[in-house]
Amino acid sequence: MSVARVLVFAGGDPNPPEALAGLPPGTLVVAADSGAAHALAAGRRVDVLVGDLDSLDEATLAEVVAAGAEVRRHPAAKDATDLALALDVALELGAEAVTMVGGHGGRLDHLLANVALLAADAYAGVEVDARLGPARLSVVRGRRSLVGRPGELLSLLPVGGPAGGVTTEGLLFPLRDATLRPGTTWGVSNQFTDEPAAVQVAEGVLVAVAPGERGSL
Repeated sequence: MSVARVLVFAGGDPNPPEALAGLPPGTLVVAADSGAAHALAAGRRVDVLVGDLDSLDEATLAEVVAAGAEVRRHPAAKDATDLALALDVALELGAEAVTMVGGHGGRLDHLLANVALLAADAYAGVEVDARLGPARLSVVRGRRSLVGRPGELLSLLPVGGPAGGVTTEGLLFPLRDATLRPGTTWGVSNQFTDEPAAVQVAEGVLVAVAPGERGSL
């Protein structure tokens, strides 16, 4: 069995309205620990709740269970974060695409780990996007279309090694068969000129980050 898209609600700070705008209705929801509270706040039914549940209050847990969610409780001493467990559940459900919602705010190490996790090879066969507060993130392998308003910022950051053959369409500063290496700032603070824009990567992985605000270059 496969499903078109799974929403994975992570913990972290509450989600602003722009993080929830345009999320597809009727989509399977996997919640990572306290992400269940964020899912309920967004009016979403949780289908699977996973994690050590150390950040979820008992009332919310009871509400999720009463609504019929499957609960997969893990010990606190484990080798994977709650978000990693939730993404693995999405793969198990046969997701062709995953949108993570949340995971921003709080600890910086968690945020950095979450971004690296989304770009991990384990999810190479899945279209991966994220809503991190006001920001949107898309993992680019091959070619991706990216939606953004003209003038909106977009940064292209290589993950896990160089990204080669990077070619863009619909951005103010075009790239043609470029190589972006870890540590470069070449791909930072580009701008949408068309909607949608497109990014092609021949080798490696990029994360395309729209921070959700206009700003100077």
